[in-house]
Parts: sequence; C-alpha cells; structure tokens
Amino acid sequence: MSRHNNKKSGVPERWLDYSAVGKRLNGTRFIAFKVPLKQSFNRNLPRSDVFGPWELLDALNKQNQELGLIIDLTFTTRYYNLQDIPESLLCVKIFTAGHEVPSDDTILNFKRIVYRFLRDNEDNDKLIGVHCTHGLNRTGYLICRYLIDVDGMDPEKAVELFNLSRGHAIERQNYLDDLQRGPKRSNEGIEQSKQEPKRGQAVHQPTFSDADSDSREERRHFYEPGYQSFYPPRGPNHRSHHHLPPCPPILPPPPLHPPLSVPLHPYRRTPPYPDTRWRRPPHWEDSRSRRPSPPEMGWCRTPEDRRRASPSRLPHYSPSWTSRSNSAGAEEDWTRPRMRHTQRHRSNGYDNY
Repeated sequence: MSRHNNKKSGVPERWLDYSAVGKRLNGTRFIAFKVPLKQSFNRNLPRSDVFGPWELLDALNKQNQELGLIIDLTFTTRYYNLQDIPESLLCVKIFTAGHEVPSDDTILNFKRIVYRFLRDNEDNDKLIGVHCTHGLNRTGYLICRYLIDVDGMDPEKAVELFNLSRGHAIERQNYLDDLQRGPKRSNEGIEQSKQEPKRGQAVHQPTFSDADSDSREERRHFYEPGYQSFYPPRGPNHRSHHHLPPCPPILPPPPLHPPLSVPLHPYRRTPPYPDTRWRRPPHWEDSRSRRPSPPEMGWCRTPEDRRRASPSRLPHYSPSWTSRSNSAGAEEDWTRPRMRHTQRHRSNGYDNY
C-alpha cells in the first residue's frame, strides 16, 4: 500500500514508496533517482522524507560521487525548475510520456545528450543522473537502451545491472519485452546534438525548518512540555495550554512618541483618559433639586441676562388645591381644564352662554 496518496500536497503518487537515490551502475556513468522536488512540495513532508536537488548532491557526496548532468524524463515541469537546481549542475529536459515505450526520436535524443556529455567530460568522472517520476520504468528503459544499442551490452545483463543498482526492479512489462526481444534502435546522427543543456540558477541551499513542515510528525514537538501550542491536542494525554510557559511576544512594542503622562496599558490600544474626564455631574444636572440662581453662576450681569438664564421652575405648591378639590362636586370632571366664562349673566340661577 502506498505511503502517500494525498494529491493536495503536490507529491507524486507512490513517490514515497521508492528510495531516493540508487547506486552508480558499475562500469558506466549512469545513476538513477526519483524526481527531486522543489521546496514548496518538501514543506508537506516529514524531514526524513525530504528530497530535493540539494539533498541529491548530499546523497552523492556520501557515495564519493560527483554529479555533472541531470536528464529529466518527466512529462511535466511542476516538480522543479532551473531556479531550484544548483549552479554547478547542467540540466536537460526530455518530455517522455509514461506507460508507453518511448519513440525512436526520444531514444535518439537521449543518446545524443549522453554521447555529447561523455565526449565533453572525458577528463573527469562526473555522473549522468537520470530520473522520471519514480526513477524506475522510463529511466530504466532509456538507460538500458543506451547500454544495449551503443555499448553493445546483453539485454538480460543490462536489465539486471539496472535493477541491482537502482534497488527496485523495472515494473512495466512492455518495457521489459521491448528491451529483451525488441529490435535495436539506430545510432545514426548520435554525434549531432540538437538540445543544449542548461545550467542551474540556485546559488544557496534553501533553509528547511521544522516550522515549514505541515505534517503532523514534524509538528509533534509543539505539543511537548516547554512549548506553547495554539491548538493543543485532544486525547488521553491532553495538556492544557495553561500549564505551559507563556509565549514571548513576536515583535517588540513600538516606541511611544510623544511620551504619555499616563502609563500605557499593555492590552489597551489607546491611552486611558484622565480621571477628570469621567467625573460625576453635579446633582442639579441630573435631578430636579434646587439649581443655582443666575447670580451664583457668575455670568449674569444685566436683568436681560438674568431673565434669559433663569431656569424653568416647577409651580409652587398652593393650599387652595386641596380645598378646591374637597369643595367640588363628585360629578366634576378633573380630566378637563377649568374654563373661564366670558359672559356672566345669571338668570334663575343658571349661566347664559
């Protein structure tokens, strides 16, 4: 079963099922490996599974081998580009469709590139790195085809040599049938190389930190004691973030200019208002109790000012209200205002209107 089938991460399907780099084919300049990935893809992988152009050089240095040329056989350009290849390496792109035997033009183009590199590097021992997606089927076919057609190696021996060096056996039966029982391809025009290798443009190796990885395996150290996690794990071993030390601020606070007379609260964005701004209003501003007279307010100088500034007062209490209500009949309607009569002519004890 494949270890990685998440297409959203950009990692090729079954890419993790194969070893990164094989060994040099004995007696040749070839070495096979799976496609190295650029940094944006490696961020989605655990640190132990990261494999890019710089990790390729590190792996070959451990084998005391020097790489000079990369032949890319994938049918896409999304895995890496020249900006990801170290400037010490040359790179050639040959678009080769998978699952089918490469055409004669593709085979001849591969032979031309290898033949030219070997001719230009006779004085050194630099290797030719070949890869497809997994560094197995298309890679194995074209390497074996070169050994059979150009070097005259026996097909069975060529396939066995590649499988032993790569660490994985060629899987496509149509590739094996063509190598073992198919005709040899012509080498005419092998000296005429039409495709120029391009040099890589990367100067420095990109830094890889644990924080760049989105995998759960790489983020486990955030849940260990001594680290504060914004998303604490849930489960029987759950640790609350309240038991962990506080996280230091990311950026220092900006300088205060001009300085404030009142100290700034760390969780308040604006300085606090002075206490005088929040004083309780006088009792006469929010109640109907006695208000100061105009002379007491200190600004009424003339009778006109005093008249204008005189506050509205409630009507004074009069004892006649009680006697009037007692003397009035029960039939009198107190909900209506009392009316003044303009004509007071009495006749037989009744008012004439």
